[in-house]
Amino acid sequence: MAKTRKVIITCAPTGAIHTPSMSPYLPVTPDEIANAALAAAREGAAILHLHARHPEDGRPTQDPAVFERFLPRIKEQTDAVINLTTGGSPHMTVAERLKPAHHFQPEVASLNMGSMNFGLYPMLDRFTELKHDWERQHLANSRDLVFKNTFADVEYILTSCGANGTRFEFECYDISHLYNLAHFVDRGLAKAPFFVQSVFGLLGGIGAHPEDLAHMKRTADRLFGSDYVWSILGAGRNQIPLATMGVAQGSNARVGLEDSLWIGPGKLAESSAAQVKKIRQVIEGLSLEIATPQEARAMLELKGGDNVAF
Repeated sequence: MAKTRKVIITCAPTGAIHTPSMSPYLPVTPDEIANAALAAAREGAAILHLHARHPEDGRPTQDPAVFERFLPRIKEQTDAVINLTTGGSPHMTVAERLKPAHHFQPEVASLNMGSMNFGLYPMLDRFTELKHDWERQHLANSRDLVFKNTFADVEYILTSCGANGTRFEFECYDISHLYNLAHFVDRGLAKAPFFVQSVFGLLGGIGAHPEDLAHMKRTADRLFGSDYVWSILGAGRNQIPLATMGVAQGSNARVGLEDSLWIGPGKLAESSAAQVKKIRQVIEGLSLEIATPQEARAMLELKGGDNVAF
């Protein structure tokens, strides 16, 4: 009898895309971030993708001192894989974005695979009551923003973080990003298995139509064959529908309030854990099983939670 496929759930409980005024449930302080991450792990998230925020007003920060206030607690209370951002915010320099990954040497770090327009400004039409001045500026400035991830940037992240044994969540927002990854594979700078996070529905990247998902899969299959582990990130209302389509075709899934504030039409998710629970129900409804953290480590060939610097 064939073994039941294991599906890795990644959860991103906070991040730079949404701002605190958009949802009262978005975690901001270190305690809130730790609680949100731990709740997601209890619901079945094998990987926790983490950003940090200034506790006073929720601005994104890459200051390791802020990460230090929640990483040890999360590690102590769960064996979930910790995945730290190197994206930070599109408004940050690459050097600033890399501070947490260099300092803490996590098992996994995110890696955006190409420069792109990163349009968050349409959110201003939907969220008119913003508490902090920086929030409106953060969104409005994305009208004229290029999220910089040049070949030199990507090479530096691959080599500097890779030297610490950190592997990568390759965030691919468009077809060209898959080809960029293939370029670094050909140069021997990216090693299989490649954890490819296909990102859909961000303005400036690929759309969220089922045909877009199919095109991403066809291209990744052709470029990487059996050497990649596929995952789906659908932004906003696309989160659960696209993850469902992807899982049915062999993918893993990423959810969390970083990517979507919603749990259903017009209904805010009260936690990232609720989104984990919802996609878990989908996965189990497809007669598949949830991967444990240790199973995820084996699938992605990670160095293990004892080999990080926190």
